[in-house]
Amino acid sequence: MLLAQISDLHIKRPGALAYRRVDTGAYLARCVAALNALDPRPDAVIMTGDLVDQGDPEQYAHLKALLAPLDIPYFLLVGNHDERGALRAAFPDHPELQTGGEFVHYAVDIGPLRVIALDSMVPGQSAGLLCDARLAWLAAQLDDARGKPTVVALHHPPFVCGIDHMDALRLDPDSAGKLAALIARYPNVERVICGHVHRPMFVRFGGTIASAVPAPAHQVALDLREDGPSAFVMEPGAYALHRYDPSTGIVTHHAYVDAADGPYPFYEPEGALID
Repeated sequence: MLLAQISDLHIKRPGALAYRRVDTGAYLARCVAALNALDPRPDAVIMTGDLVDQGDPEQYAHLKALLAPLDIPYFLLVGNHDERGALRAAFPDHPELQTGGEFVHYAVDIGPLRVIALDSMVPGQSAGLLCDARLAWLAAQLDDARGKPTVVALHHPPFVCGIDHMDALRLDPDSAGKLAALIARYPNVERVICGHVHRPMFVRFGGTIASAVPAPAHQVALDLREDGPSAFVMEPGAYALHRYDPSTGIVTHHAYVDAADGPYPFYEPEGALID
């Protein structure tokens, strides 16, 4: 089965630009078209937060309109730019968003995978947190999924990535330590997936792999200097494809939204390698 992941859409009101430069709505429209064109088509798309830029109801209405052409079931998570109430109001047709009480967290089965969506958001704060209530909820969900291949999804990376200004806004270190200890108790957790940093990253975490994904629009500049400035670059928009097979587990591919030149054959029609 195939699970697509996009993140950090940062949708503004129609016609508005993010940071006076980025038409995030146009980038998302191209990403939706690219996902629809995939063969094989993903079984579902999970969107790991920062769906809109200021949690504004009009932004969520624009997001919903942009996602309307997506011919694949999709699931939404909250990030630090989101607002729980406005998200729920805009997507009443997504019952999983309505059932978590204070938090937007839920568990769904997508093919053979159990996907557990965590809410790491703290209103008014850029960094993330998993309080005792959210960790207890996760423990119960992991107990329920014991023995089933599982993906845990959240917005904030639970690890240090080396981009200083983003590490200052990651998941609270105490929360990350508790999350790692909890995940380590469940060897059926195939992957912990997140967003927030607008870059592809992989790291060992809690006995499994944690990974982050690029954004469909702007990316955070890859600057590993201490105290590097907070900046973004217009590297190609991208997304992840998590391919699950029982014999191998999850293999992740990163794909670019816009089509590249090609494909070109390696071999001549008669079978000789092209030289």
